[in-house]
Amino acid sequence: MENKDIILHVDHMTKCFGDLKVLNDVSFDVHKGEFLCIVGPTGCGKTTFLNCITGLYDLTDGQILVHGEPVNTKKHNIAYIFQEYSTMSWLTVEENVAFGLKMKKMPKDVIKKEVAEVLEMVGLTKYKDYYPVELSTSMLQRVVIARAFAVKPDILLMDEPYGQLDVELRFRLEDELIKLWKRLGTTVIFITHNIEEAVYLSENILVLTNKPTSIKERLKNDLPRPRNVVEPSFIDMRNKVTELIKWW
Repeated sequence: MENKDIILHVDHMTKCFGDLKVLNDVSFDVHKGEFLCIVGPTGCGKTTFLNCITGLYDLTDGQILVHGEPVNTKKHNIAYIFQEYSTMSWLTVEENVAFGLKMKKMPKDVIKKEVAEVLEMVGLTKYKDYYPVELSTSMLQRVVIARAFAVKPDILLMDEPYGQLDVELRFRLEDELIKLWKRLGTTVIFITHNIEEAVYLSENILVLTNKPTSIKERLKNDLPRPRNVVEPSFIDMRNKVTELIKWW
């Protein structure tokens, strides 16, 4: 990662809610095009972690820089995929995916081209005129991912997007996500409670402590792709992360 530019610099990030300190002096860098997974114990403040990065929460101390400047969602191209499906029921698949581009006031011909391209990538072209109520769970998640990638974000934040899905569907969507990430070169910060998922997806893994949350360790994940969850090297990495979370 040394030869890539730093896109996100988190410097001594601390967040308190009244007397409760949730994040404690967190510092790390994310490089352009990196796929970073963040794991930690339940309730350690992983979502607060992301909400601080987006600027939704003001920091108690520290700073967050994007391209060397204080994070500003009006200026910086940051997309966020939540745990819940966030499709708009009154819009078609095509209109949902185009929404972010329209908000950015992109030219109509550019919107049409970008939406068509990303719909093709996620296999939803023939469903472009469908409404969310007509779609399966898998398709709904693809719509959300397509909408996020359509705006070509500098940083894509993902907050346990596959947490409610069954194993087979989760693996299928993870494979699609990896293909999109590789093709578009987007920087992804992916929060998950699922250690196997973190090892399957990531280039690097941040392991968080219990509250007040800090970084316990950053692990480089250089397992070759495509990854096989039953290979000894994969199991070794999964066990290493598990032990870091388990023993405090």
